[in-house]
Amino acid sequence: MASGGKVIYEQEGVFIHSSCGKNDDQDSLISGVLRVIEKENEVIVDWRPLADTLDASNILCAGKDSSSVVEWTQTPKEKCSRGADRPISYEAEWDMVTTVSFKKKPHSNGDATTHANGESKWSFLFSLTDLKSIKRNKEGMGWSYLVFCLKDDVKLPALHFHHGDSKLLIKCLEKHVVLNESPQDKRILLVNSQNKSLSQSFENLFDESSYGLLQVGKRKIFCGINYWKKLKKDPYTVTMGRFSKVTNYIFDSFRLSDPSSQRRPPSEMADFLNDAIPGLKINQQEEPGFEVITRIDLGKQPEVSRREPVSAEEWAKNMDSEGRILNVDYIKQLIFKGGLCHTLRKEAWKFLLGYFPWNSTKEERASLQKRKTDEYFRMKLQWKSVSEEQEKRNSRLRDYRSLIEKDVNRTDRTNKFYEGEDNPGLILLHDILMTYCMYDFDLGYVQGMSDLLSPLLYVMENEVDAFWCFVSYMDQMHQNFEEQMQGMKTQLIQLSTLLRLLDSGFCSYLESQDSGYLYFCFRWLLIRFKREFSFQDILRLWEVMWTELPCQNFHLLLCCAILESEKQQIMDKHYGFNEILKHINELSMKIDVEYILCKAEAISMQMMNCKELPQAVSEILGIESSSVTPDSDTGEDESGAVLSCPTSLYQSVSTPVIAANGTRDSTQQMSETQSSTPA
Repeated sequence: MASGGKVIYEQEGVFIHSSCGKNDDQDSLISGVLRVIEKENEVIVDWRPLADTLDASNILCAGKDSSSVVEWTQTPKEKCSRGADRPISYEAEWDMVTTVSFKKKPHSNGDATTHANGESKWSFLFSLTDLKSIKRNKEGMGWSYLVFCLKDDVKLPALHFHHGDSKLLIKCLEKHVVLNESPQDKRILLVNSQNKSLSQSFENLFDESSYGLLQVGKRKIFCGINYWKKLKKDPYTVTMGRFSKVTNYIFDSFRLSDPSSQRRPPSEMADFLNDAIPGLKINQQEEPGFEVITRIDLGKQPEVSRREPVSAEEWAKNMDSEGRILNVDYIKQLIFKGGLCHTLRKEAWKFLLGYFPWNSTKEERASLQKRKTDEYFRMKLQWKSVSEEQEKRNSRLRDYRSLIEKDVNRTDRTNKFYEGEDNPGLILLHDILMTYCMYDFDLGYVQGMSDLLSPLLYVMENEVDAFWCFVSYMDQMHQNFEEQMQGMKTQLIQLSTLLRLLDSGFCSYLESQDSGYLYFCFRWLLIRFKREFSFQDILRLWEVMWTELPCQNFHLLLCCAILESEKQQIMDKHYGFNEILKHINELSMKIDVEYILCKAEAISMQMMNCKELPQAVSEILGIESSSVTPDSDTGEDESGAVLSCPTSLYQSVSTPVIAANGTRDSTQQMSETQSSTPA
């Protein structure tokens, strides 16, 4: 068997009766372990014997000490001696591929091939894609058993569940394939191949096939199996873990002869999404409020340009002799318009994230760092001092540690800072995330947090500073990772509102393709575009967003900018539901960060200059509506809206520039007024 994967079902005491009906001696019973293994896009059912004969020493040690992946070579006595102190987690063995050597098994689908040593001739494995049917025993007739029949009509040996629980296997398989009782024999479960493509596509989308299809008359409806249970435990993985693998067969089961039947009724799609993110309101019909928004003319988007990154000289000029920042608004404007040169990030990010107060002196910051260092290592000692015996009785800590170890081992491994074996950067990632569990034990660790920490540690190159910057960032992002995912619900609804104002026609097209809920933006919002841009571009994008300029929720305008940039291709090529998902997903690492920043800024100016901005949009962007005329001396812009930032200054630091088309104009220079240090 190929290496890698995850054991999602395991049952010992599953026997093959090799001589059933002839005699009942022990040699006719072959004890084995049955596992269901999830590997990339494939789910594999694997059975292998514990030994050729029923030997008590083999049975005692063969359970948790033999892995479905690792082919242990020790003798039975050695197994027994190691079994007690070996971890019980198969998942760790699957995921820590770099630390375990694997051997391929010479099995083929449905064949009871023989090992070189002759000990495993009854072993078999097959992919669920090859499964045709499952035959069950009659109830009340001895041990429960199952017989797997493959699509090439090969029948595998009956598996007898001496310890019971065959129904648990069926439940596990139903998460990945649709099983229906045969009309001719209720003991036979048929794999519904017609609906398999849809089931598989949502397995890819949600990292777990949590939805099946129910047939109600001529209408197919979605049926949530246990999605919310998984979502509460791990929203990032369940919802987005396999988003990148959405493929072209998502509509296969709906493509009937009648083209009108290819699209799901809006009510069904709304039900499905409400199950996915409870509380997310999907608008299926034009409502009066949306009608008003769609008729507002925002006018033409203004030309926007960007400047060079803030230099060390500019930063130093804006600091007094004691190390205080002289003009916080001014320096934020510079950062928003151009970002920071890399040498400044280690210091400036601490201010942007709120770790350092903007009005603090160098001495005050040194004192703060000393206190925070002591506090960090006290928390780190809490989990470091937990013994193995204690951890055995602390399931939450075990779960956090397991999840962190897996995530750290696959976070930004192509970056030189994290690549290679025994990388000290990975150790620091692990320790910071474990310490965060002590800092916020209620939230603990949720997959996706390692994506947020990685750039911070890369820039800080210091465990303590990276931790406290991460704490500050998580204060902003906390709601994204909470069980109820309230932050994600709110942002998706707000994004829909902004996009409808910006381009109601595009919104209507997306809705006509069952995509009006903008669910494909989920990953963008959850981890702030971390997977969409290159590592260096993310450093630029995040520092710009941390200025909180030019308005609230600027990251939503970045989403609008990306979508508007892709609108023409999506509409001209008549992309449907699946094509839109695929296209958006394939934008990853292909987006020009400077162009998108220009476009998002232009959209913000376009909306701020709108004289009839809807109240809902004003609240999203943090713009306070006002009836005072533009001629009054209140500091308002021409739109009659009071902004949360100084608009005149915001518009004044735009040179030297990078235009919205990505070209750089080096002829313009910062005026003396702009380059001088404000008093």
